[in-house]
Amino acid sequence: GVSQGQRVAIWAANSETYAELYLAIPSHGREIMPLNTRWAFSELEYALEDGDATILITDRDPGPLSKNVEKIISIAEYEELIESSEPLPFVNVSEDALLGLFYTGGTTGKSKGVMLTHRNVLANTVHGQITMPLSGKDKYLLAAPMFHAAGTLSVVQCISLGVTQVIVPNVEPNVCLDLIELERCTSTLLVPTMIAAMVEAQAKNPRSLDTMTLLTHGASPISTEVLRKACEQIPNAEFIHIYGATETAPLVTGLRSEQLLIDTPLGKSVGRPTLGVSIKIEADQGQPGEVLVKGPNVTSGYWNKPEQTAEVIQDDWYRTGDVGYLDHGGNLFLVDRAKDMIISGGENIYCSEVEEVIYQNPKILEATVFGIPHPVWGEQVHATVVPRDTSLTESELIDFCRTSLAGYKLPRSIAFQENELPKSGPGKVLKRELRAPYWVGHERSIN
Repeated sequence: GVSQGQRVAIWAANSETYAELYLAIPSHGREIMPLNTRWAFSELEYALEDGDATILITDRDPGPLSKNVEKIISIAEYEELIESSEPLPFVNVSEDALLGLFYTGGTTGKSKGVMLTHRNVLANTVHGQITMPLSGKDKYLLAAPMFHAAGTLSVVQCISLGVTQVIVPNVEPNVCLDLIELERCTSTLLVPTMIAAMVEAQAKNPRSLDTMTLLTHGASPISTEVLRKACEQIPNAEFIHIYGATETAPLVTGLRSEQLLIDTPLGKSVGRPTLGVSIKIEADQGQPGEVLVKGPNVTSGYWNKPEQTAEVIQDDWYRTGDVGYLDHGGNLFLVDRAKDMIISGGENIYCSEVEEVIYQNPKILEATVFGIPHPVWGEQVHATVVPRDTSLTESELIDFCRTSLAGYKLPRSIAFQENELPKSGPGKVLKRELRAPYWVGHERSIN
């Protein structure tokens, strides 16, 4: 057993058992710690020690673990364990009691345990229902990893509304498309990289997707071309673009009916703040600046990291590290991550702008842009791409970009690779991994 207030870690793929554990652990006064299944052993070991987990529930061999972990439970033994155990009483806990630690995806360094309370998660469940409404008649394709805050939102929202969940253990585009057709799914939440992969798979082997009425996406920008193709392939669905972070449990804003706004200025936004959430921009009106968020969904900080907490939580405002601006209607437009800006020759270059242009090339499957050292300009624009057509050359792609980008924004170097770009569990491209080799021997590293 585990005492009230102790932490139970889960390191496993999506499953019905995982969904049960989401409710069972907090209901008995314990704290949950979902862990990224893409982690290497060293990353797992770090989180278990950092988060003081005493029990690990898993569907894989974790190897030798720290002394903190008193017991390892296999998900395969879960039902047998229930049968042989006495029921535990439900525990009344404060709304402000810690529900669990949710470790960040690791796109900006070592993972940090985000402290989310019962209030944070329940408030965001209400936010989810307002922004991306479901009903008991829906059948939800649960493809977001359950270790991610978006997976938490999906599970809790579905259970609270009696929504049938079609759980995908390991997300693969053809599997998702087959399940939508077979189970007649009506709604889902996906990251843009998965949408792009599904668009490719659907084009090669069309499935009936006419039952889909709601498709929510977030975690990273989606290219206009991918969005347009997805809307064509899933014509009955309302597309909703959400924005948030693990630190906000995760939902902050939502743009409804995105499929109707693709070619409008508003279609470039991530919508307005959800109910009870406030946003302010640290800049003059209409000018880009850092996005700050306040609301009942905002974390109190990072576990055991007071200095890093103080950097991002100030007077209850969470500093997102994202650059954006608000229009007169209160819609948020994101320019990029503050650390995803290249400064070349004194000019600010936003990576997402260059990526958007590269994605318009039909020979590109995946692309990411970041800064690498330059002896004169400080940094130069570099792109790493996965081509759909291996005949594509560096000069051809640069010439393609030249028609849409100013000269100083053009990629000065391009790396081609066959394998997909490395990603975190939530589907964000790990630019840090791709960028690191270029900055070896330099005093600083720019994201």
